[in-house]
Amino acid sequence: MSATVSPIREPLIQGKKSYHDITVDLTRSTEQAPSKTWWIAFLISVSLLMFMIFCIIWTIWFGIGTWDLNRTIGWGWDITNFVWWVGIGHAGTLISAILLLFRQKWRTGVNRAAEAMTIFAVMCAGLFPVIHMGRIWLAIFIFPYPNTRGTLWPNFNSPLLWDVFAISTYFTVSVLFWYAGLVPDFATVRDRATGLRKKVYNFLCFGWTGAAKHWQRWEALSLVLAGIATPLVLSVHTIVSFDFATSIIPGWHTTIFPPYFVAGAIFSGFAMVLTLMLIARKVLNLEEYITLGHIESMNKVILATGTIVGVAYLTELFIAWYSGYVYEQFAFFNRALGPYYWSYFGMMFCNVISPQFFWFKKIRRSVWFTFLLSIVINIGMWFERFVIIATTLARDYLPSSWSYYVPTWVEVGIFIGTLGLFFTCFLLFTRVAPVVAIAEIKSILKVAGDQYVGVNTEHHKQVVEDFKKADSEGKAYAADHHNQESH
Repeated sequence: MSATVSPIREPLIQGKKSYHDITVDLTRSTEQAPSKTWWIAFLISVSLLMFMIFCIIWTIWFGIGTWDLNRTIGWGWDITNFVWWVGIGHAGTLISAILLLFRQKWRTGVNRAAEAMTIFAVMCAGLFPVIHMGRIWLAIFIFPYPNTRGTLWPNFNSPLLWDVFAISTYFTVSVLFWYAGLVPDFATVRDRATGLRKKVYNFLCFGWTGAAKHWQRWEALSLVLAGIATPLVLSVHTIVSFDFATSIIPGWHTTIFPPYFVAGAIFSGFAMVLTLMLIARKVLNLEEYITLGHIESMNKVILATGTIVGVAYLTELFIAWYSGYVYEQFAFFNRALGPYYWSYFGMMFCNVISPQFFWFKKIRRSVWFTFLLSIVINIGMWFERFVIIATTLARDYLPSSWSYYVPTWVEVGIFIGTLGLFFTCFLLFTRVAPVVAIAEIKSILKVAGDQYVGVNTEHHKQVVEDFKKADSEGKAYAADHHNQESH
């Protein structure tokens, strides 16, 4: 007698939840009054947002001269922050689209917040190129619209225009994908609401009734949008990297930038998702839906992409040496040993060394260690963008034009203010919609076989032990029977 026992998989939902329990737990944040913690975080975020608006008005009124940009360093904190925010927005589409196509069930605990994070991050990113134009009221000229003068059509050879199309497309598809996933959950909130609130949610869910035809079309739409969004994950940050790679400046003009930027974007995006979800997990009491298993799976992705980023750093150094091109060699020598050495070694520690801690399972499953490293990684990814931009521009071919860039309070205020915008939007989102996708969580509540996530784990272990015992007894009986026959 023999039996094959599949390994026990860690439940994706803990606490032996019923469908009703899931509905109650995940709609609670939209129905109850916000806590003191939420109000404190909201007031801090709004204060930072107001300061950003003040700094933007100051910039428009007095001009870009209020920043510390000069003829040598034409890009400073603004483009650094632009690339950083675009990178953060990548994880949402990756978790939602690619993991959906690969049928990864662990994505259901974090995909909703990741999608929202994508939209808010792209909103923050879009501010910087527009402000950097200086004459912000002329931003309409970057769009290809017919005009009577004929000379204002954009230069389609410019990577900066490619950014406009790539990011606007990415933002549009991300919003559609995010909102499509919200429709069934808005209907769930509507069914529990009364009065005006019920009417508002009925409008938001387009009168969803949960009919079989609705579910069929919803699933088809989700797959179509996932298929459209998947190439965008690779294309958007590839096009952002072309801002640098298509130039002739040593340190930028390199073909490794597209895959290197994409890996870095996923790396930083997953880190920011973890930062947000670990806070939401604690404040909104979602420990049973965002489990240690979810955290460990995301840490594995961070470990993989962090290793890719580290290989890219070493490849850059090798190619600069192997090329024999003195200006390329000087660009990388200046990054490591020049006046910005602190940012280079900060980047190396945060992005190459710190993710290696995730080789250890205890650290991958440690909430506090994961939260700390997620912040460290995002600091490191900001350093990376700063190193690429500032150190490359600060010392060019002409030593007489060398300079050292230090941001002004206006630049710092705008960046800090975008953090306020980001967290303000996210906090409002937690009050309007469930942070975890109700419909998708219910879809994995019961899965065939040993993956029944609501199973009594102790009972399951007992069943496994019984199978093993029966298997060993069967083998012992067969051995005795064989010995008797041989005698």
